[in-house]
Amino acid sequence: MKKEKEQGEVIIAPRYVELQSPIIFLAGPIRGAADWQGQATEYIKRKKPQLNIASPRRLLITQDDFPEPMFVEQINWEHYHLRMAAESGVILFWLAKELDHRCDRSYAQTTRFELGEAAAIHRFTGAKVVVGIENGFTGGKYIRKTLAGKYPGIPVCSSLEETCDMAIKLYRRPR
Repeated sequence: MKKEKEQGEVIIAPRYVELQSPIIFLAGPIRGAADWQGQATEYIKRKKPQLNIASPRRLLITQDDFPEPMFVEQINWEHYHLRMAAESGVILFWLAKELDHRCDRSYAQTTRFELGEAAAIHRFTGAKVVVGIENGFTGGKYIRKTLAGKYPGIPVCSSLEETCDMAIKLYRRPR
């Protein structure tokens, strides 16, 4: 039996790391949300330190839009790591409630698009996806109902811890 390595990588945008093992990608709101990615990373690492995690939340977040080169770098990083997680890992969505409202941008607009894309990829390739919805996330009731009806293979959870536990479980289960 192959022994798992002691410590997995935590890959934070915009850094790339070549890995031979799967990743859990932390998908969900950044701007306007609490640092749930940091909480999820700590929780998963406490339970399973050998797992690899990719977090799009940069160490420095500004309230302004990224300049064009940084925007392109971020999108490319996210697309690459989402693809890696879809192919051999887990895409973990945490739909955190909005803490800081911005009138010039719909909350979680990118996350909602990525969730639809991940659901379609799950349907056609069997990619492992888990979704957690925090109480107070706008549209959460609709998303929960739609996923249950159209994508019953995608677990839907109610707490960040439950969502992380499900991602850990899916990480180990072969397709």
